[in-house]
Amino acid sequence: MTTSTAEGSHREERIRLASRARLLSWASLGYMAVEGGVGILAGVLAGSIALVGFGLDSVIEGFASAIIVWRFTGDRIFSEAAERRAQRLVAIQFFLLAPYVGVESVRALWLGERPETSLLGIALAALSLVIMPALGIAKQRLAEQLGSPATRGEGRQNLLCAYLSAALLVGLLGNLVAGAWWLDPLVGLFIAVVAVNEGIEAWRGESCCTDDPLARLANAPASRCPDAGCGAE
Repeated sequence: MTTSTAEGSHREERIRLASRARLLSWASLGYMAVEGGVGILAGVLAGSIALVGFGLDSVIEGFASAIIVWRFTGDRIFSEAAERRAQRLVAIQFFLLAPYVGVESVRALWLGERPETSLLGIALAALSLVIMPALGIAKQRLAEQLGSPATRGEGRQNLLCAYLSAALLVGLLGNLVAGAWWLDPLVGLFIAVVAVNEGIEAWRGESCCTDDPLARLANAPASRCPDAGCGAE
């Protein structure tokens, strides 16, 4: 196979993978719009900071999905500059969530604010616990094929949402069954801490050591950071 033929094949494969990435991100965006709206509404009605934080996390994940759609549209499919910009924008989404949820959780614990039972929140958390892992795993695999830390960061947000769904479910059920109101703000704090950690990792691009199709197209070494390791600038 000649060099031009190989490059053409790689370009076609990348366009196909980019189309899959956009499709997954559009699916996430649609679900996140519903999840975010329902979560915030249920949280406000029940006075649950964990539910409100969960809803806000969903809104932020929706922004991250929109960023990935932007990154893999048009000429940006082959742009390293667009990849770096998308990677940083996805990371910023994590940092937007943490301060509000953290402060409100501490305040709820300090004042002893007791949330009401939320059956709607319980149903939402259970549904997300099923949907989010499937989306997250699919995006993680796609990110490896694309050599895209930004896509991997979005997939990690989906997996984070699954973890938070499980924690939220424990908190809501604990409040319902045992009156353990303090589980709600503790789950909120957990959401804040995990969001900061995920934001740092996404900003550093810790998934950068992957087989990079862009590097193959340019006949460059496939490893994006062969010496410094993942996360190197």
